[in-house]
Amino acid sequence: METNFSIPLNGSGEEPHEPPGYAVVNILSLVVLGITFVLGILGNGLVIWVTGFRMARTVTTLCYLNLAIADFSFSATIPFLMVSMAMREQWPFGWFLCKLVDSVVDINLFGSVFLIAFIALDRCICVLHPVWAQNHRTVGLATKLIIGPWVLAVLLTFQIFIFVTTAKDEKGNTYCTFNFRSWGNTMEERIKVFITVMTTRGIIRFIIGFSMPMSIIAICYGLIAAKMHKKAMIKSNRTLRVLTAVVASFFLCWFPFQLLALLDTVWIKEIYFGGKYRIIAVLLIPTSSLAFFNSCLNPILYVFVGRDFRKRLIHSLPASLERALSEDSAQTTDTTTKSSSSPAEVQLQAM
Repeated sequence: METNFSIPLNGSGEEPHEPPGYAVVNILSLVVLGITFVLGILGNGLVIWVTGFRMARTVTTLCYLNLAIADFSFSATIPFLMVSMAMREQWPFGWFLCKLVDSVVDINLFGSVFLIAFIALDRCICVLHPVWAQNHRTVGLATKLIIGPWVLAVLLTFQIFIFVTTAKDEKGNTYCTFNFRSWGNTMEERIKVFITVMTTRGIIRFIIGFSMPMSIIAICYGLIAAKMHKKAMIKSNRTLRVLTAVVASFFLCWFPFQLLALLDTVWIKEIYFGGKYRIIAVLLIPTSSLAFFNSCLNPILYVFVGRDFRKRLIHSLPASLERALSEDSAQTTDTTTKSSSSPAEVQLQAM
């Protein structure tokens, strides 16, 4: 949730001029958020049910379960964001939900990105070092390691706990926003704190929340693709399409928002105190909705695009998910029927 700077630092209550096209962008963003909410709740809820209650616990199902929990938790906050957006950023839900919803949004958006990178790294290790993976890749080790993305996500959300709260303007409108009024005795001190906090937040979000995970994903899937071509693995074309879709969707959904958020950070003084580049504030609304849309794509890209899913879907949706997510059964079947296949090939075919 972006900074709502309709509450000025000096508390004057003066509302900024609404940029052209703001209403149209708002409506389109609300439509995207609504679709994201429905697909995110249904898709991720189904994945949680299958991986959490119907399947044996493996490293793969553990990864999918955590990713689905992150995306489901975020999807559950979307109605609050939609109501606020429809009310021109006003917040009718009180101080506690203001902090809670913003915290859940940031934790689960960071967590989802980090978990996608974690899955990519896990896949890469299975393909490049199949013997080591077979001997050391255990559920116990994965359970310990997967705590890392969550802890990092919570730490990167610490600014929300400190600075985000509700505030009222002179008309009595309540907003959920970054509030720096108590962080300085003078206007100059509050502005300095504002610039420092928001610049730090923007840099962290772009480097740690996007560039690093994207680099890990691209490198891992690049190595996997190279291994596939080198070994001429069975069904490599299908697997390569899935890997390409995963990387492309992540990049296309997140890059526009991250680029504009970075520009918003670089030009923070001009935007918030000089009245310049207002188009960035307008474009941040639809691009953030597009980034949020990635949370409902993950079940499709990581589960529904699994091997022979369309045929399985006709038979039974829960059973289809269970087989698509299954790791051990796929490895056992493929190893039995294709004795010449390497462990890396079996792992890739199960994707």
